[in-house]
Amino acid sequence: MPPTDASAGTGPGSVPLHPGDTGPWDFRGTGGDGAWGKGAGDTSSFGDGEDTLDLRLPDEFIARFVEPRLAHGLDDLLDQIPTWGPNPTPVGMFQLVPVRLEHDLPLVRRWMHDPAVAPFWELAGAHNQTESHLRAQIDGDGRSTPCLGVLDGTPMSYWEIYRADLDPLARHYPARPHDTGIHLLIGGAADRGRGLGSALLRAVADLVLDRRPACSRVVAEPDLRNTPSVAAFLSAGFRFEAEIDLPGKQAALMIRDRVLRGLM
Repeated sequence: MPPTDASAGTGPGSVPLHPGDTGPWDFRGTGGDGAWGKGAGDTSSFGDGEDTLDLRLPDEFIARFVEPRLAHGLDDLLDQIPTWGPNPTPVGMFQLVPVRLEHDLPLVRRWMHDPAVAPFWELAGAHNQTESHLRAQIDGDGRSTPCLGVLDGTPMSYWEIYRADLDPLARHYPARPHDTGIHLLIGGAADRGRGLGSALLRAVADLVLDRRPACSRVVAEPDLRNTPSVAAFLSAGFRFEAEIDLPGKQAALMIRDRVLRGLM
């Protein structure tokens, strides 16, 4: 998982993810050894082998809700991310564009092999490791969608938008239907240290709430010990809900509520 942008916001109250660090951001949190570790919504394994794909949706659910939407070409579980369109943010016009494996793999692979990123996302090993990580989501049942974040026409970040209520994360907190999780990596060194992190976290969380009317909150799970990361979520309008035990880490459950979005 990615390391960090130098500052978490765009103005006063912005914090570095690690003091003095200008590396890429990963808002999935750190593993038990203090390094950035696998996130709960990741389709790769936790430290104990827990995997998003191991949480199989019941066949009855798929037959009733997923397959009919897929048959009509609709994004089934995340409300048609491809239709969300470009949106203005304080840092420019931003759009989530679902990853096209044949077109975007070289870019995502390059980001994952950045020495500042590789130890944290753990996708820089075998040549096809990044491809397998992306393909598992693209060819999956729709619970997680890998996206490029395109800012003013330029791809500059990698996102995973996932159904937290249908993810192993839901085993560790009182999930509500349609809870939506987010992961973020700011890819290029030129886009780090510009204060993009908190601004984009807030923008994407609000975008999820705008485009997913059934979703009442957006969640994340940074390592509890990483105070700057928790502060970054706070500056992006998330609130601290609870400490939760996840494989490999004690996490801070961070939530951005629909009902509080105008106040935070």
